[in-house]
Amino acid sequence: MTNTETSHYVRLHADLLVEVRDGDALTGGALRLIARDDRIDPTERARAELAVKQDTAEALAYLVDPFDLVREVPGIDLLRASWSSEEVAEAEYDPEGTDWDEDDDDGGSEDAGGDLR
Repeated sequence: MTNTETSHYVRLHADLLVEVRDGDALTGGALRLIARDDRIDPTERARAELAVKQDTAEALAYLVDPFDLVREVPGIDLLRASWSSEEVAEAEYDPEGTDWDEDDDDGGSEDAGGDLR
């Protein structure tokens, strides 16, 4: 491709697997972030607090912001982002496994675990 044929849009896919070693710390961090966010109305704040208290995956999705991944990258503007988080059963996690299911992406799904802040 020449420069005139190169697309100006790039979709970046990232797939992370994390181990939650302290669910209370994770939940507490999400609750503190919710408490500091003055853009959330009281009804939405209550829903967000309940969600992160009930599900560590929701707490993680609330704390992880894709914008932070590219904030300092020169020459780009983040136009749109979506992300989600889900718990993985221990039986499904193989610590020795080296292959990731390449076809298991969200294909740009709009099922976001959070919104751009």
